[in-house]
Amino acid sequence: MSQIICRDLSLGYNGEAVCKNVNFEIEAGDYLCIVGENGSGKSTLMKALLGLHSPLGGEIIKGDGTSTGSIGYLPQQSELQRDFPATVGEVTLSGCIGSLGKKFFYSKADRLRAHDAMKQLGICDLADRPYSSLSGGQQQRTLLARALCATKKIILLDEPVSGLDPAATADMYETIYLLNKKSHTTVIMVTHDISASIRYANKILHMGGSPHFFRSVEEYRASSLFPAEGGEA
Repeated sequence: MSQIICRDLSLGYNGEAVCKNVNFEIEAGDYLCIVGENGSGKSTLMKALLGLHSPLGGEIIKGDGTSTGSIGYLPQQSELQRDFPATVGEVTLSGCIGSLGKKFFYSKADRLRAHDAMKQLGICDLADRPYSSLSGGQQQRTLLARALCATKKIILLDEPVSGLDPAATADMYETIYLLNKKSHTTVIMVTHDISASIRYANKILHMGGSPHFFRSVEEYRASSLFPAEGGEA
């Protein structure tokens, strides 16, 4: 059963569309990479999937028990966020904030969920370390653990390797891939890295042009949209 269906979706600001007629379907366990030029609406689409931006037209249908609250999100980091004054454990635990409701304190179950997420990402030994003292790769692992605390159903990633060195980039991609394959977590990732997209994803949404391209990785590689060098979009 489909988790997310977008039908004839149009998105924009102040009535002015930045993308029109976006159509795609996400099933449980998919790994979708969203590629395309800057300004094609990729980040706006992510906001719409998170319920932070209302469509100008069309619809987003969430099925298979999917709701906005069952989507974890790893945004691009700003320099201010890199210096966030909290420990790794505290940052991870903050992913459980959606489960607090009217409560003021995290429950034992919340803390166990955070521990399990850190264990899954291999950062339990960093739990008491200041987040600001970590390397870029360790910070991204922490934010990914935070997203898993929100849900293990679907995670949205916005340029998750931005600013990382080659070794940390390769490690992050492999970590995300294993979450998808071993934990069956659905991955939706915005990226400019075409090489990584065709290596790890099973579906590609190429934003820009009309209609937008949504097909399997194999069909994307055979299309005229695929860069000859297979590098960046």
